[in-house]
Amino acid sequence: MPTPPEAVLFDMDGTLIDSEPLWFDTEMSILADHGFLLGREHWVNVLGKPNDVAVRYLLDISGIALTPEQLNQRIEDAMVARLSEGIELVPGAKELFIELEAAGVPTALVTASSRRIVEASLGSIGADRFRLTISGDDVTNGKPHPEPYLAAARELGVHPTRCVVIEDSPNGSRSATAAGCRVLVVPHAAPIEPHPLISVAGSLAEVGIDRLRGLFA
Repeated sequence: MPTPPEAVLFDMDGTLIDSEPLWFDTEMSILADHGFLLGREHWVNVLGKPNDVAVRYLLDISGIALTPEQLNQRIEDAMVARLSEGIELVPGAKELFIELEAAGVPTALVTASSRRIVEASLGSIGADRFRLTISGDDVTNGKPHPEPYLAAARELGVHPTRCVVIEDSPNGSRSATAAGCRVLVVPHAAPIEPHPLISVAGSLAEVGIDRLRGLFA
């Protein structure tokens, strides 16, 4: 029987908490205040992207009179307020955390979101569930670059090839595979390109330690 992964690295938005619709609704609302109606067809172009990349895209398509810093600040302020009110974990997340803890498998949170967003979300997710957290502010190159997942594996003292990454977005999946990690994807709103290191689950409720162990078969 394959051995368990030596570490499990979790994405946050869309993977552990269903916050992606909140992000997009917030962006829609702010752009609407400036006279631009953001259509749902744009969701895939900001899903899982670092804040600075998403903001540049939104400004390019809308042409509103805000600087990237101003738009990012307004989006983050609104999201920090919303996330601080609390948000539920996706089904199956709590059970998977319990299983991994019982098996002694360390976990990390690796997200493209800023440190402010991470801290606002950890009250709902549980800061004590992770050995470490890596935000978009903690790396030079965000997802889809492999740096975030390579940094997490290095800080945990685990080789990337012995890590499982749980993701929901194309950008995050590309980051994890480029780092050499096994990847279990629970797709959210965008299709995931096939890759030898990627497996797909319908929901996190389907995922237990045996499923993660099987990725190394």
